[in-house]
Amino acid sequence: MSTSFLLFAVLLFAAVMLLVWGVYVGWQTHRNPEAERIARRLRSVIGAETRQADVTIVKERRLAVSPELHVLLRRLPGARRLDRMLVQAGARYLLATLLARCAGAFVAGLVLGAFLRLPAVLIVACASGMVALPLLWLVRAKERRMAQFERQLPDALDMMSRAMRAGHAFPTALKLVSDEMPAPLGEEFKAAFDEVNFGVGMGDALNGLAQRVPSMDLQYFVVAVLIQRESGGNLTELLNSISAIIRDRHKLAGQVRVLSAEGRMSAWVLCLLPFGAGMLMYSANPGTMSVLFTDPAGRKLLFGALGMMAFGVLAIRKIVRIRM
Repeated sequence: MSTSFLLFAVLLFAAVMLLVWGVYVGWQTHRNPEAERIARRLRSVIGAETRQADVTIVKERRLAVSPELHVLLRRLPGARRLDRMLVQAGARYLLATLLARCAGAFVAGLVLGAFLRLPAVLIVACASGMVALPLLWLVRAKERRMAQFERQLPDALDMMSRAMRAGHAFPTALKLVSDEMPAPLGEEFKAAFDEVNFGVGMGDALNGLAQRVPSMDLQYFVVAVLIQRESGGNLTELLNSISAIIRDRHKLAGQVRVLSAEGRMSAWVLCLLPFGAGMLMYSANPGTMSVLFTDPAGRKLLFGALGMMAFGVLAIRKIVRIRM
């Protein structure tokens, strides 16, 4: 694959992205001038020109270092969802950095496909697969962080229960957990306590905590606390009960994981065995295996085998992955 084709593919990708963005901005600007004029008059009547209703004490998370790029990314669909994934994964970089890594992975995929002299369709497929690598890493980091958070949650609930039994208020128990527990639970509880300390309602702070951490166990805790604050009751006993339930559920999940370990190991063996056998056969007699790559019928058989392997992996994953 020539360098000119590679440069053409990169320029074509950039041109399509700029075209889509230009159409979107034009549509946003000229979609309904009459409705925009009425909205301006309503804002002037209710005194919203001072933007007092938009003032918030919670700092807005930036999407990029540059203010212009931040405004640009705010208008992109799905930008807030990706930014929330960055927060949930505990990433220390902004959304603009993630998009830059995806673009770099796309270019690397094009270069790799051109270096291997693949067909144009496979080059595009390789570049698209490389774009997904930063996103897959982000999803994996989010899952690890959420799993660690759920392991720390029972100890945090026990600590809050002991603090409240000793006479401390709920916000003080929240601060104690944020100071004593390590990340990620300590960081999230500290953010919730800071919001309460700056004037945000306890219910809003706990709901924000549940939105930042998509954990079912944490949602049980938030719902229980909010109901107790409205109807009353013994919160210390409630926290102890939730902690015991979470520990029992984790114990049952561990037993299920042990019992399903044989199925997961079978999946790994069945997935890696064809590649290992193919490498041994290629090292012993390269001419025999080269037919799969040079002959059109061999390539069809190869793609068909890969498709069936992918289907088998998904089926085994569905069987052995038991949600608690």
